[in-house]
Amino acid sequence: MPTRRHQGLRGALDTTSIASVAYGEIASSLYFALGVVAAYALGLTPWVLLLVGVVFLVVALSYAEGTASIPETGGAATLVRRAFNDPLGFLTGWALFLDYLLVMALAALFIPHYVGTALGWDGITDRPWDAIVGVGLIVGVAAIRLVRRPAVYRLAVIVAGVAIVSHLVIVVLGLALVFSLSDLGRGVDVGVNPSWSDLAFALPLAMLAYTGLETVANLASETREPGRTLPRSLFWGIGAVVALSVAVGVVGVSAFPVEDGRTALGERWLRAPLVGIVAAFGGSLPDVVVDGLRVAIGLSGALILLAAMTTSASGAGRLAYSLGRHQMLPHAFGVLHRRTLIPPVSIVGTAVVASGFLLVSYLSPTHEVRFLASLYSFGILLAFTAAQLAVIRLRFTEPGLERPFRVPGNVTIRGASVPVAALVGAPLTFAIWVASIATHRVTAIVGPLWLLAGALVFVAVRGRARSALTARVEPPTADLVPTPEGAYERILVPLKLGPIGEEVLATAIRLAEERGSTVQALHVIAVPLELPLDAELLDAEERATASIADAAVLGHEHGVIVEGDVVRARSIGQAIVDAAREQRADLIVLGSAPKWRRQSRFFSPTVDYVLRRAPCEVMVVAFPQGVLDEEALV
Repeated sequence: MPTRRHQGLRGALDTTSIASVAYGEIASSLYFALGVVAAYALGLTPWVLLLVGVVFLVVALSYAEGTASIPETGGAATLVRRAFNDPLGFLTGWALFLDYLLVMALAALFIPHYVGTALGWDGITDRPWDAIVGVGLIVGVAAIRLVRRPAVYRLAVIVAGVAIVSHLVIVVLGLALVFSLSDLGRGVDVGVNPSWSDLAFALPLAMLAYTGLETVANLASETREPGRTLPRSLFWGIGAVVALSVAVGVVGVSAFPVEDGRTALGERWLRAPLVGIVAAFGGSLPDVVVDGLRVAIGLSGALILLAAMTTSASGAGRLAYSLGRHQMLPHAFGVLHRRTLIPPVSIVGTAVVASGFLLVSYLSPTHEVRFLASLYSFGILLAFTAAQLAVIRLRFTEPGLERPFRVPGNVTIRGASVPVAALVGAPLTFAIWVASIATHRVTAIVGPLWLLAGALVFVAVRGRARSALTARVEPPTADLVPTPEGAYERILVPLKLGPIGEEVLATAIRLAEERGSTVQALHVIAVPLELPLDAELLDAEERATASIADAAVLGHEHGVIVEGDVVRARSIGQAIVDAAREQRADLIVLGSAPKWRRQSRFFSPTVDYVLRRAPCEVMVVAFPQGVLDEEALV
């Protein structure tokens, strides 16, 4: 009989974890947004950040309801597809692609400046070396993502801690050393400094200060109680971001008040504004302290921006997978991969296009930061508006949809309860989008061209698949027939190191993600007959514990609850059957290597044993000849 030795990690994020991820994901954008907003809003920068932050909170209400009700990958694209149709859902997703790519490009462009100003490496801050280093960073992130899967949420929690400490240090020291009410309003003459056109342009630019909502909103699928845990933690995290962003803006304007219609925060320190604020402490603190703070803020800023690049690449890949499964992108974007889970073609494509945007912006007749930032506002404001309209429409078309969280404050329109927040927020975000189009000619050209290119891709994919453009395409489902409710509650997947083991785990997690199931990850340590069952096997125990931990992290990334066990047994097949019976599993997912078919038997002895004795349904992932020949699951 197998003996249980270890209880694995559980894949549900609690309130603190979600709030931390929310802060880290959204606050990272302040590192590249503060300078460009200050360049146009001047002394009104804190108030512009506050106004847009309030709008952002209103939008987040709709995201919380939508993603809690439909906890699938795709964010706003999924909501719009469900509420309206596939073409509009695709265009929303295509606009979100633009935002993921631009965040990568902006972060890559700013990293050399944070590192250079921190360490005194002026060479990498000069043109064109900053752009060259930026492209190298994008390629490097993509290369790493192709060979291994990062622990995204572990990284996000670390980034949140670094970001909040950095922001608090800047705010506390700034208020004590450089804050002045007179400096805060110096040089401000609304309509002149800033001009009305600059102020109108600053509003959409300020959306750049609150990136990451798409990633955070998808956490709805990663908590056991999204209706209670998600809203509380999400809004604590976002509220903290807005409050500290405004406070940093106050300190920044105080440190660099407006003179002759300009501020050094948006000129000299445009690409490293937080380092500039720390540099302004010189004269009030010893030089050695200021130098230490400059290095700490510069290097931590580079780390935070690098993390933003990584999560943006993952977010783009997950979005591509969602669109690919619904015949909105070519089939290659909608298939699993054994190491990265998201398709390699999406990783490569993301790196190529993000690098292209960075290089094109460098050649732009306008400032490259302004070009990238304004183009970002084009995409995100469209997505925000579409998401809020989708939430409104779903209140009419699917009033019976289970909504673990409902936006508070509703009015009755034609018999449907409609959230006031969405009714107010959708026109607001659309108005800011119009302002971005009206105040930046390049965005008015490039943005629509991007949407047109997406429309052509959509038409081509649907034409090749011979599907109607407006058809609602659902991804194919397995031939297995689950419970009458249409979902397996518990899926058992035995773990094994190697490519086939990774493929099978990926299949189990994707199936659980689609059906709202939990995954029981089981690692069986086969103990030879000549050893006692409790013999010391330290290496095997370490490998088993690590595999369970990796499975739990992967579950986090895809909104699946993963529970793990390590057991010892003489027979792997018997241990799997016993675990399925004990855990009351509804499905066991196994893999079959090609080598067994070369030996005139279709399955391995272990798979054959499980098929004959399993107390539940069994899914066998059979790999074709020539694929992963040297690996077997069991």
